[in-house]
Amino acid sequence: MSDNFLPYGRQSIADDDIEAVVDVLKSDWLTTGPAVSDFETAFRSATAAPHALACSNGTTALHLALAGLGIGEGDVCIVPAITFLATANAALFCGAEVVFCDVDADTGLMTQAHLEEALGRAGDRAAAVLPVHLAGQAVDMAAISSIARAAQLRVVEDACHALGTVHAGQPVGACHHSDAATFSFHPVKTIAAGEGGMVTTRDAVLAERIARLRSHGMERSPEHLERGGDEPWWYEMQSLGWNYRLTDIQAALARSQLKRLDQFKRARQALAQRYDEALAELAPHILPIQRTPDTNACLHLYPVRIDFEAVGVTRAELMNALRQRGIGTQVHYIPLYKQPFYRQRYGQTALDGAERYYARTLSLPLYAGLDAEAPDRVVNALSEVLGL
Repeated sequence: MSDNFLPYGRQSIADDDIEAVVDVLKSDWLTTGPAVSDFETAFRSATAAPHALACSNGTTALHLALAGLGIGEGDVCIVPAITFLATANAALFCGAEVVFCDVDADTGLMTQAHLEEALGRAGDRAAAVLPVHLAGQAVDMAAISSIARAAQLRVVEDACHALGTVHAGQPVGACHHSDAATFSFHPVKTIAAGEGGMVTTRDAVLAERIARLRSHGMERSPEHLERGGDEPWWYEMQSLGWNYRLTDIQAALARSQLKRLDQFKRARQALAQRYDEALAELAPHILPIQRTPDTNACLHLYPVRIDFEAVGVTRAELMNALRQRGIGTQVHYIPLYKQPFYRQRYGQTALDGAERYYARTLSLPLYAGLDAEAPDRVVNALSEVLGL
């Protein structure tokens, strides 16, 4: 891949990040040490959440949140059809089943009306809903919560795209309208740890439960042990858990990156604004996704809506032509019910909003290290390929 190639997303690593990792490598701790605690403390501040529990990736964050809330066999989780595989898979990891919820065709987001419709299909087995802040835009959590609480549902926000986003004056992850929120630190996300995840919550009991579950269900704190005494080696496995711990190496990188969250957000917002301005000349054939109200978004992705039938080019043809011009793109996402596993499990499904969103969406390059002029290059290439 040439130096001039623009991927749809990539990490931005600075000398401070490298130094932070090297410091850990020179220390006595490579995992389950002070770097993890430092990162959790900083993340609580960034999200205004009382509790933040680091873990190995965004998928395990989802699994831990649902398991900590007691989601299990016989339960149904409502998941938007437009999201990554992990959102639904985490429910199945707990022994639950999934009902796919439709989304708005112009934003890809779950709405109050979509949740109400999905609840009708889920019936009285519905136990949780997992709204997804797709691309970094925020779901209206107050509206979702009002329906969820009336139906006695647990609410877990999949915020893996939305670190740095502020909605209705609150950072995503503050959990004022949910039981928990989950984050990912995959390299293409806003901050990178290589791999890494986090669960935030306002519930102290849930936080304690997740802390045990991420480390084999093991408890060492004397006040929580069944057996007392003065045996400093003693520990107890009080429930079935997993090895979902984050290493200090990863935590040091993520903590260093988190210091630049505001810088990353400004860069992404400036690039998104330049895309918005340049794409105005290609409307209505190409439009940015519709922006959600009362949201100061830190966009993880820059998806556009393209009327492929009107422009007379297929999405595959466009992606290949752009790649030949050194521009990478991606589709976020294929509706989950189209996946062979879920189609075989739940049968043939088609949700109108999800189908219309999927048919038009394409994610253009967006990351903090992208050159300020790159959006013009991308839009010019789009215009050339599509003859607009």
